[in-house]
Amino acid sequence: METLLKVLLVIFSIALIAIVLLQKGKSAGLAGAISGGAEHLFGKTKARGMDLILQRVTVVVAACFMILAILVAIFAK
Repeated sequence: METLLKVLLVIFSIALIAIVLLQKGKSAGLAGAISGGAEHLFGKTKARGMDLILQRVTVVVAACFMILAILVAIFAK
């Protein structure tokens, strides 16, 4: 059981890295750092198409990764 969880954890970690690298940056340069951060903080940005799909998949994969990491820690005792 522990081995299966560890293998799944490695798969989800690689998937999470790949998904994050596929996403494009939200801001560019100093102007993006000033205005882009505020828009992202208050939810004014509208993701569409592939960006929206990647954003949602990232949330799901990150949640699964966290749950698997906790389960591996519990079973490793």
